[in-house]
Amino acid sequence: MSRLAATAQALETRIGARARRVASLAGELAIEVTPEQLESVCRDLRDLPELSFEQLTDLSGIDYLDHGRSEWTTEQATSTGFSRGVERETAQPVEGRPRFAVVYHLLSVTRNVRLRVRCHCNPGEPPMLDSVAGIWASASWYEREAFDLFGILFRGHPDLRRILTDYGFIGHPFRKDFPVSGNVEVRYDPAKGRVVYEPVSIEPRVTVPKVIRKGRTHIAATAGPKADV
Repeated sequence: MSRLAATAQALETRIGARARRVASLAGELAIEVTPEQLESVCRDLRDLPELSFEQLTDLSGIDYLDHGRSEWTTEQATSTGFSRGVERETAQPVEGRPRFAVVYHLLSVTRNVRLRVRCHCNPGEPPMLDSVAGIWASASWYEREAFDLFGILFRGHPDLRRILTDYGFIGHPFRKDFPVSGNVEVRYDPAKGRVVYEPVSIEPRVTVPKVIRKGRTHIAATAGPKADV
């Protein structure tokens, strides 16, 4: 039995109904757990000898707002190409799926196996999950990053504060409804002798590149020398 198959069997035997297998690429394992079971499942993933996932190598937030929808049609183009800008519609949550989730990437050094764990936050603001920093110490900074960029709170985190954005930053820039140009812009004010924040002056819009077609120059260059007439 391969390591992957043995891990899948151990997950079914020891974790059981607390997690469900989800689709993944060949040679990978992925499971999904509920917020209520997250902490106990993660602790077993680390401590059970058949699993032994000693390391959390990464943790990332996901915003499923407008997941699977597009703002323009890209299958076909007219002779003039796609438009260079479209009006952005109000983003909508996907029906039947919570907006935010957190994905945990685990590594078993002992068994040389990796596992991906996904947990959806319960609906509502702010999104919140239990912290796993008490299980894997590396989660501390990763959870701060997910909080900073997505606004996901982690219950029980020892020091949950921003880690990438500036002091006094408003909003969470990796949320899909966050303006591409941001909310404020920064400049140095010589009169005040300091950096000041002002409302952003750029109007956000979605730009779509035109279709690139081979022009006459390309045709002339590849057609070869003209025949004598």
